[in-house]
Amino acid sequence: MSKKVLITGIDSFTGKHLSGYLEKSGFDVYGTSLFSSADKKYQCDITEKDQIMDVLKTVTPEYLIHLSGISFAAHGNNEDFYRVNTIGTINILDAFIALKIKPVKIVLASSATVYGNQGLEVLDESLCPKPANHYGASKYAMECLASGYFDKLPLIITRPFNYTGAGQAEHFLIPKIVSHYKEKKQTIELGNLYVGREFNDIQFVCEIYQRLLEAKTSGEVVNIASNHGIKLLDVIEMMNTLAGYEIEVKVNPAFVRANEIKSLTGSTKKLEQIVGAFSIPEFRSTLLDMYNS
Repeated sequence: MSKKVLITGIDSFTGKHLSGYLEKSGFDVYGTSLFSSADKKYQCDITEKDQIMDVLKTVTPEYLIHLSGISFAAHGNNEDFYRVNTIGTINILDAFIALKIKPVKIVLASSATVYGNQGLEVLDESLCPKPANHYGASKYAMECLASGYFDKLPLIITRPFNYTGAGQAEHFLIPKIVSHYKEKKQTIELGNLYVGREFNDIQFVCEIYQRLLEAKTSGEVVNIASNHGIKLLDVIEMMNTLAGYEIEVKVNPAFVRANEIKSLTGSTKKLEQIVGAFSIPEFRSTLLDMYNS
């Protein structure tokens, strides 16, 4: 039996990978896009309630994964973060209730940036968020408001840590590094090479989203994390091997933050309680896929 899922932001980096992943897993995939419509894809601005209502009435999804939003922290207009990431999300939840659609599961994408600077190496969901930019603050505001719907809708709010893969925009760090090698550039400017951060594989994230859709748990906030930190220096060494030449790394002081925590990862304890054990892809294979794409 086909399971009908609606992915908001289906044209996004995550949406493109996730739609294919869920289709292979037997889901009947529909999507929304801000810019275009096609078969099973509906043009929809989530800040416009009537547009959301129209899509939900047409699709009546059993599952929803909400990816739509502004995810680039350096986006120029601060008001957009709240208009889209916060109010847009609540519009969707209100539309489900107004239409009396009772889905099996709704998964909302928040972000690990809600934690801000905690001064800790491993971040878990019990910490009080301290977002340090408008992107993180808009996602935390969304979480606070959405949690008020836990008794009305089967919701899970996710906090993904950094992830990457083929097709991600080059203003993100790992695609920037890979593109330097693809273009055979001789030098690259980076920040602190010795800090460890999560750079998870998009396929791992897709797997977790599917398992969260199918989990019986709801009314929770959970990390999408691996608790596995990777240093930029290690990324450079892997890419040197894959590309067959050594790039010269210049450390740009503007990219180095004062008092940077040497390792910063997400706790996986709660995630494992919800979805069970999981394996983490080798990061070298992620880089190879990006380099060859």
